[in-house]
Amino acid sequence: MNKVPLSVAIITKNEEVDLRDCLQSVSFAAEAVIVDCGSEDRTEDIARLFGARWFVEPWKGYGPQKNSALEKCSHDWVLMLDADERVPPETALRIAELLSGKQTADGYSFRRKNFFHAKWIKSTDWWPDEVVRLFRKNKCRFVGLTHEQLVVNGATAKLPFCIEHFSYRSYSEIFRKLDEYSTELAGQMHAAGKRAGPADALLRGFWMFCRNYLLRLGFMAGFDGFVISLSKGVGTFLKYAKLYELRKFPPDRAD
Repeated sequence: MNKVPLSVAIITKNEEVDLRDCLQSVSFAAEAVIVDCGSEDRTEDIARLFGARWFVEPWKGYGPQKNSALEKCSHDWVLMLDADERVPPETALRIAELLSGKQTADGYSFRRKNFFHAKWIKSTDWWPDEVVRLFRKNKCRFVGLTHEQLVVNGATAKLPFCIEHFSYRSYSEIFRKLDEYSTELAGQMHAAGKRAGPADALLRGFWMFCRNYLLRLGFMAGFDGFVISLSKGVGTFLKYAKLYELRKFPPDRAD
């Protein structure tokens, strides 16, 4: 079977649980490039088993790390994935068809199916979760250290196909990552000169919960939907509360 002239780029650290299924789902691509930041499990063994090109670099933040992986890709078209994402067979076929013809855009987005507790969550901000993952290497760049964004220097288009995402395995994992992400995001906002007060944290957090649980129908996903909606609200609250804290109580200020 001829491989599709496509590079798949992935950044990793200790991804032995997810990486095998991810690489198996993109076996149609001609190349897989992995930039690791110091895995201590079997991530490298799995990567080499699938013939991936393997690089180890210090952690620089999500955006810079993905840009580094992007620069190492050999093909004009790149599919950027996280290790916990999968490309279903029908989507792989559609990607192959797209790249064998004339492309009308420089970047293409997919709807992402987010799974939790072995269920596809069809509500909250988890669906439809539109993400640009397929793009021309020389037309795109990632910006941001946390919750990075892909900037496409050209046209983008939506594809009516899905990729799958298996991000969290437990409630504790959701809230543990929330604490990490909110700290990093608050730091970035503070560095950019943004300000917030207690009211911002409370109102924005409450609105984000209501948006997900009521407007985005999180209640239809049962208790999981409630927890996901709550995590959205708590994450927003923590981000602005920590931003307020950085201004009001700078960590380097003498007591």
